[in-house]
Amino acid sequence: MDELKTFFIAMIPVVELRGAIPIALEVYDLPIWKAYTFSVLGNFVLMLMVFLAGNSLAILFPSVFEHTRNKHHSNVARFGKRAVVFVLSALPVPFVGGLTGAIAAFVFGVPFKAAALLMGTGLMVAGLIVVMLTFGIINIL
Repeated sequence: MDELKTFFIAMIPVVELRGAIPIALEVYDLPIWKAYTFSVLGNFVLMLMVFLAGNSLAILFPSVFEHTRNKHHSNVARFGKRAVVFVLSALPVPFVGGLTGAIAAFVFGVPFKAAALLMGTGLMVAGLIVVMLTFGIINIL
């Protein structure tokens, strides 16, 4: 049951896996592999849902998507849209992460299969970073 809670906590947009992993390890006392796996999977499901809902959101807010494309075009052109999606998905910092990676993948037109691979790989990296940081903080305390 705690695994399922961890999965759903990772689906909360602001919390994502950077909050789900420490909660799973400290509150639910899950083993590392379960905390990591269920957090990454929950966050990945959220990312896929957001990516797939992109068309509906683009219809509702076309000017927001166009503004975002124009504002960040130079960075995307310099680094490549796939690199941007991976890096945004792999950074477990506030206001950047899986959700931002999914939005960037949609906004900049990354094909679904490539986006899923980039976002999933980025989440795995982010999860490892969060596990290491969590254990570093626990050991300091």
